[in-house]
Amino acid sequence: MNGWAISDRGGDYDLLLDLAGRHSRAALEGALREAVRDGRLAPGSRLPSSRVLARDLGVARNTVADAYGQLVAEGWLTARQGSGTSVAERPAPRRRPAADLAGAGAAEGPRTGRAELVPFATSLPYVLWPGSPDLSAFPRTAWTAAARRALNAAPNEAFGYADPRGRVELRTELAGYLARVRGVRTDPDRLVACSGYVQAVGLLARVLRARGARTVAVEEAGLPDLHTLLRSHGLGVLPLPLDADGAQVAPLERAGADVAAVLLTPAHQFPMGVRLSPERRTAVTAWARATGGLVVEDDYDGEFRYDRQPVGALQGLAPDHVVYAGTASKSLAPALRLAWIAVPPHLLEAVVREKRLADHQSPVLEQLTLAEFIASGGYDRHVRRMRLHYRERRDRLVAALAERVPGARVSGIAAGLHALVELPPEAGPLDAVITRAHRRGLALGGLPTFGAPADAPPALVIGYGTPPEHAFTGAVDLLCEVLAESVG
Repeated sequence: MNGWAISDRGGDYDLLLDLAGRHSRAALEGALREAVRDGRLAPGSRLPSSRVLARDLGVARNTVADAYGQLVAEGWLTARQGSGTSVAERPAPRRRPAADLAGAGAAEGPRTGRAELVPFATSLPYVLWPGSPDLSAFPRTAWTAAARRALNAAPNEAFGYADPRGRVELRTELAGYLARVRGVRTDPDRLVACSGYVQAVGLLARVLRARGARTVAVEEAGLPDLHTLLRSHGLGVLPLPLDADGAQVAPLERAGADVAAVLLTPAHQFPMGVRLSPERRTAVTAWARATGGLVVEDDYDGEFRYDRQPVGALQGLAPDHVVYAGTASKSLAPALRLAWIAVPPHLLEAVVREKRLADHQSPVLEQLTLAEFIASGGYDRHVRRMRLHYRERRDRLVAALAERVPGARVSGIAAGLHALVELPPEAGPLDAVITRAHRRGLALGGLPTFGAPADAPPALVIGYGTPPEHAFTGAVDLLCEVLAESVG
C-alpha cells in the first residue's frame, strides 16, 4: 500500500493508493482510475505535480507524467497550463438493468421487436463499438487547408439557397472519384448530397411509398435503425437470411414484384463481414430488371480493402436499377454529415423533390471543402494512409486474440473497420461477457444487437477502427483479459 499527501492550497489530505507492489505506469494509471471511479478523488480535486508524486511514490517522474497524460487523453483528468492536473468533471453514471447492458448501447424497439441503437456509453474509458473510424486520425491540417482554399475560390452565390442535389463542385469531383475507385457509372447531375445515409434511405422510402410500395427487403442482420425508419414511412420489411455468400436472394425472387426495393451492403456486409457472391450479385440485378425493383447499395466502407482486390460497386452492373450510397462517415468523420447517392434517371426528380422538402440542401461549406480535398489529392492520400493504419490495427487484434484467447474465431476481416469474434462455448452467455466488459470500462457490441437470429453463434462485433490511437492497445488488452477470464 502506498500513500501520498496532496496539497490543496488550504491544507493537506491523504489518499491511499494500492499499487500492489508495482511501480509501473500501468499500475499507477489503474490506481488513479479506481480512485476517481469510486469517488475517493472527487471531480475538481487537484493532483500533485509529477515531480512531487514521483518522489512520494518512489517512481520515475516520466512514469507519473505519462500516466497523467494517458488519463487526460481518456478524460479522467484535465490539465491546464498554470493550473496543474485535476480530476475531470464527469456526469454521474446512469444505472441500467443488467439485461440492458447486454447490448452495450441498445434497447428493445417498441414496435419492431429488434434491438434499436441508442448512443452507447461514451463515458467508458475504452470503446470497441463498431461503426466509427479513428476520430483522432481526422486530417485536421489538410482539411483546414482545403477549407481555406475552397472558401477563397467559392463564388458569392455558393452561400445562398441552391440546388437541393448539392454543390456542383462536389458532385463533379465525386462522379470522377467514384468511377475511378469504385466503378460507379453516373454523372454529376444524378448525384445527390445528403446529410448521412439515414437521410438518404428516408428520401428513398418516401419516394417508394408515394409510388405505392408496400414492402422493402433488408438483410437480416444490419443497422436496426433502418427497420424503424422504413416502418415509420409505412413500409413493411422482408428480412433476407445471411450465409457465407452474403444475403440470400431466393426470398426476394419468390416475392417478385411484391417487394419494391432491397437494401444491401454487398461489398462488406454489416455486421457479418462477408461479401455478396458474384452469383448473387447477378441474381439481384436480374431481379431488379425483371420486376422493376430497386437495389439500394450501401457502400459504407468501400475504400478499405486489405487481403483481396477491391470489389467494384454493384451499381456498375445495373446503373438504371441500383441507387449507390456512399459516405464520408467512415473515411473521414461522421460529424461532417456528408453522404451521397447516385440515383437512376427515373427516380431523380422525385428524390430531389423530397430532398428539397427535407432540408432544401446539405451544408455547403463542408461540400466545398470535400470537393477541394478530392481535387487536390488529399482525400486519396488520407484514405491510403488510413488503409494501412486500420490494417495494422486489424493484425494486432487478430494476433492478440490468437495468442491469448485461442478458442475465439475471428472472421469478416478482409475489409472494413470491424471484425466478428465468435466466442468459444466455454465463454458462457454472451450477455454476461458484455456486462463483465462494461463493468471493467470496455464498451462492446454483441451480434444480437444488430438483429442476428436466435440460433446465430454467440459473437462480438468488434470495431477496431473506433478507439483513438492512444487507447487502442489498452482496449485490445482489456478485451483479451475479459475473454480469457470468461473461458478460463
